[in-house]
Amino acid sequence: MLRFLFFTFALLAVCSVQAQAPSPAATVPAPMIAAQSYLLIDLTSGQTLVSVNAEERRDPASLTKLMTAYLAFAAIRDQHIAPSQMVKVSERAWRAEGSRMFIEPARAVSVGELLRGMIVQSGNDASIALAELVGGSEETFAQMMNREAERLGLKQTRYANATGFSHPEHYSTASDLARLAAAIIRDFAEFYPLYSLREYRYGNVSQYNRNRLLWSDPSVDGMKTGFTEKAGYNLISSAKRDSRRLLAVVLGAGSEKLRASESQKLLNFGFQFFEATRLYERNQTVARLEVWKGATREVKAGFAGDVFLTLPRGTREQLKVTLEKTQPLLAPITVGQRLGTVKVALDGRPFAEFPLLALEEVALGSWLSRTWDAARLWFK
Repeated sequence: MLRFLFFTFALLAVCSVQAQAPSPAATVPAPMIAAQSYLLIDLTSGQTLVSVNAEERRDPASLTKLMTAYLAFAAIRDQHIAPSQMVKVSERAWRAEGSRMFIEPARAVSVGELLRGMIVQSGNDASIALAELVGGSEETFAQMMNREAERLGLKQTRYANATGFSHPEHYSTASDLARLAAAIIRDFAEFYPLYSLREYRYGNVSQYNRNRLLWSDPSVDGMKTGFTEKAGYNLISSAKRDSRRLLAVVLGAGSEKLRASESQKLLNFGFQFFEATRLYERNQTVARLEVWKGATREVKAGFAGDVFLTLPRGTREQLKVTLEKTQPLLAPITVGQRLGTVKVALDGRPFAEFPLLALEEVALGSWLSRTWDAARLWFK
């Protein structure tokens, strides 16, 4: 018998949401956060725990550099560039305003150094140098950023530069930024530790990471800060405690101190009041459904990934699951074909819906069996 079912997309969750689920925070009062827009996601299950103005367009400021980094990581993965590759610094990069790692035209710098300068020191000069290396020019690189944003499903995001300088055609949302941050964690796990570095020294200049949570919370291991006068103080933070990873996005806070404290509130809330449980394993059979006109009479159904559910603590026994299956199920059936919908209710209220998938193929049956089933279906 089917019991507690919930499908997780793990780190893919915020990038390709297929389930419809109200926030569990509807049953647990969320803390008041002093920011214009904010979001808290459990990346273990892909569920949104807190969301306020998450679809509102905001100035991302240096959170832009997450996309700059994503494209640089992709270029390394695809062997277009290498971390040890030396880069000649252009005058445009050298003259970049705002935060800098202090690269100079007279001294070549490696891709690895530029990545650290951009991620840890938030160097605009490093961002432009990487953009010029990968795209040929910052303008062309911005076009690449927009294409990648579209591919990742960032529907309310537009880039005009690689640094985050304010521009009328440069914007994003808390929701899109969460998708992007999760994509980095998912797609480039080997580079994600760069976001946990507290300090980086280039030349004779040492600069500290502006993410204060890296010092105050041992479970926080990334990700990025941002600030402009228009944007206010932004922070995306990620923390892992035991097997759970949460991602908090805070946009438009009033100060550097406040963006850190409000992000900490969100993370503590998520860890303290919610728990995530794996209920089913990938490809585990959770139902056997009747098949008509097939070589076999039934098909195994389940999920393509491990099944996790994030719930308010102590509420698991209040779950109720119903299965709505496609009727009739006619062969042929292919692996991954949707066979029905699993609906999850918590305390009598709708909580989530997920597709139930075929775990195996079912070929067409013989002419005789198909004819017999056709007759049975006609009378049924």
